[in-house]
Amino acid sequence: MRNFIVILLGFSMLLNSAATAKNLFILSGQSNMARLKPEKVFQPAVEAEFGKDNIIVVKEAQGGQPISRWYKDWKSAVDEKSESTGDLYDSMMKKVLAAVQDDKLTSVTFIWMQGEADAKASNGEIYAASLEGVVDQLRTDLGFQHINVIIGRLSDFGMDNKKCPHWTMIRDAQVRMAEAHPRYTWVDTDDLNDGADGKGRIRPNALHYSVEGYDVLAKRYAEKSIALIRENER
Repeated sequence: MRNFIVILLGFSMLLNSAATAKNLFILSGQSNMARLKPEKVFQPAVEAEFGKDNIIVVKEAQGGQPISRWYKDWKSAVDEKSESTGDLYDSMMKKVLAAVQDDKLTSVTFIWMQGEADAKASNGEIYAASLEGVVDQLRTDLGFQHINVIIGRLSDFGMDNKKCPHWTMIRDAQVRMAEAHPRYTWVDTDDLNDGADGKGRIRPNALHYSVEGYDVLAKRYAEKSIALIRENER
């Protein structure tokens, strides 16, 4: 009888642990992430899938910023470091740790929309290694190895590589990186930058996405997040 009670208690603890496990979603990047509102489309979608009490959503984004502000060991192609290396990552992690506190994490999904600044600064050759460095930082700081990564690929805005010399190079690097890892994927944004902006102006092939475009992007991020989590459940 005593052994039966112990088994029941253990089973109850397992159920409670599973019930309180959280799915953490971290959204970060520069302006096209800063303009996305997770609470509008993304958060309702993941809440519907996993339950409102089982998700944590954190966003840290700032327009016009290079990846060096996330990657602490960033160095340029000529071995130069940035003065503000890793400061936005620290700000992001401060928000993440405050949101997580003592919660148990059952999944971590890192959603990334950045690269415009590095394309302009011709940092395409080191971009993939830098982004992988950011993900490695997350693995270490969260103590969570199996992180899902969703990369919003740069749009078709700068395909001529005139204003941003490494635009296509970074686009290609983002896809190669996403397709080389079973827990990584990428999202197409080529159809999101045509249409009305927040002031009602019609912008064809713009750097920033249309109002509708941000909602579509959020929907795609949610769908990819759900798919990765479900595919990797154990």
